Amino acid sequence: MPNAIYQLHQGSSPLLISMPHVGTLLPEELRSSYSPVGLQVDDTDWHIAELYDFAADLGASVIRPFHSRYVIDLNRPADGQSLYPGQNTTGLCPLTTFDNLPLYRDGCEPDATEIARRLQRYWHPYHAALQAELARLKSLHGYALLWDAHSIRSVIPHLFDGELPVFNFGTASGAACAPGVGEDLLALAQQLAPHSPAVLNGRFKGGYITRHYGQPAQQVYAIQLELAQRSYMQEHSPYALQAALAEQVRPVLAQLVRRFMAFRPAAAGAI
Repeated sequence: MPNAIYQLHQGSSPLLISMPHVGTLLPEELRSSYSPVGLQVDDTDWHIAELYDFAADLGASVIRPFHSRYVIDLNRPADGQSLYPGQNTTGLCPLTTFDNLPLYRDGCEPDATEIARRLQRYWHPYHAALQAELARLKSLHGYALLWDAHSIRSVIPHLFDGELPVFNFGTASGAACAPGVGEDLLALAQQLAPHSPAVLNGRFKGGYITRHYGQPAQQVYAIQLELAQRSYMQEHSPYALQAALAEQVRPVLAQLVRRFMAFRPAAAGAI
């Protein structure tokens, strides 16, 4: 029986690309609990899988969930602790959209028992698979690389001021990756797309996946890229892919991923 929680393609290179927010499914038994807004799954990382369709040709592993972040957010810690204290954000089982609109009908919000069930059903299997794949890659190559692929609308006043840069790299302020890797990717993005603003460890420094799995001392190196959706798609419903824009950004992404893959820690030299 096919896995109903996530899809994992195992590659041959040291790289794993995680796409934790591309899912759009809402379980049938939960649909009646959601508000009309919630049923639209607006805050999806739309079309990310299509943008990274070059991954298999690079030998990268790819993991992606089927269910929406509105069910449970795979890029939040299991205890629900905020990753951005003092800033507006959404939680483990979010109650509002990015625009602070209610996701659930009154009285239908998930309680502690339901959150625990969703953790067991959706969160833990994804993370077990992600962790196991990183371990496999590390056993093959002596190290593993993790690229956490995201996208978001350019303007969300509830979450950040102004318009977001196109390329938002995050290394947990340097803790999740080797020194200089984030800076190198930032410089490459600025070179390849000089008219597209880029930033390192700005509003988005990396979520739980980047922060938890990026452990340079353990030979696992992680980076998150949050891509502003204006660079490749329509930012309002029906969230259509803009083919001409996508064809411009896809080769930039491919070169960025290739540059990340070119990184080789000294400790892996004997592998």
